Amino acid sequence: MPSNREGKWKNFFWSRWFILMAGILLILVAFAFGRAYYRDYLVGQEIKRLQSEVNRLESKKLETVEVLKYVQSPAFVEQKARLELNMVKPGEQVAIIDGQTEYQNTTGQATAKMLEFNKLSHPLQWWRFFTGR
Repeated sequence: MPSNREGKWKNFFWSRWFILMAGILLILVAFAFGRAYYRDYLVGQEIKRLQSEVNRLESKKLETVEVLKYVQSPAFVEQKARLELNMVKPGEQVAIIDGQTEYQNTTGQATAKMLEFNKLSHPLQWWRFFTGR
């Protein structure tokens, strides 16, 4: 009788229905595993992207802090006062240069030399500039 019972179980496990059901169950488990693996991959990619965004924002924050420190410094205030408000320190002299093409000098000789210099070709001007002739 034990051999008959073993035979029934053996026949059950090797039957078409059992193999079909086991195959379907195996396919479902493999599909679920593949889907979970793909989701894990997507989450890992999102973590990498967010980490790079955090690094970029931290460096931007450091740059912004440096700019804020400079804007709050006396050097920045002095630069803005000089450039935008045309202010000077006590004892300084201001030289105003406008965009004219002629060079004005009190002696007049320098003006004549500059006009003569400007009439030369560009390579010759550079040659005279470097050689001092």
